[in-house]
Amino acid sequence: MHVMLYILPVVTCMTEDALFTWTVVLPVKVLARAKSRLALLAGARRADLALALASDTVSAVVACPDVTRVLVVTSDAKAGSRLAALGAIVVPDEPDGGLNAALRHGAAVASDRWPDSGVAALAADLPALRSGELSRALRAAAVAAGGAAFVPDAAGIGTTMYAVAPGVAFRPMFGGASRARHASAGAVELSLDGVPGLRRDVDTPEDLRAAVALGAGFRTAAVAGQLLAGT
Repeated sequence: MHVMLYILPVVTCMTEDALFTWTVVLPVKVLARAKSRLALLAGARRADLALALASDTVSAVVACPDVTRVLVVTSDAKAGSRLAALGAIVVPDEPDGGLNAALRHGAAVASDRWPDSGVAALAADLPALRSGELSRALRAAAVAAGGAAFVPDAAGIGTTMYAVAPGVAFRPMFGGASRARHASAGAVELSLDGVPGLRRDVDTPEDLRAAVALGAGFRTAAVAGQLLAGT
């Protein structure tokens, strides 16, 4: 009797969310200087609002299963303490040279400590962010051509997330018309439906109302409820 042996090829499957881990970097200004366009609305509670926005954002990121670690870049002691308690790793903003300098510093720390991890820069004022939205964006970024991708803001002008795969040059260009700058630099724009919280950053009272309508985190909702009452 002849025994037929069939040797089947071994196929290793890797889903897009298992390509590599992610470190998410969030820049947080000194609270007293944060959110200048909300100063008229927030008044003496401006720092409280800025901290609430950052806290709700960090909470959503920490809960995201695709994120291995959250790195906050800030020189504000109160913000650092509060966000560390939520699960973030906090490093001082040593460059003290603005948003993109802080992001580059955070990315350099991440690349040095965890060189096999992708790095995603995320705005720290996304109080309506859901962890599932971030998962979708990171999984799409992991397979983006060229290894760099971004998510535009709700206005279609700025950027709320910029992500690069391990070993890819990290070149954040946040601020103003950053959507066009990121695209011109070769990053892939991620056209994702159903991620309104990821795209809704908060710079103005109108943005804050929109975030609350989407379902902001409880910290932002509490402060915003008081500030927006009667306006």
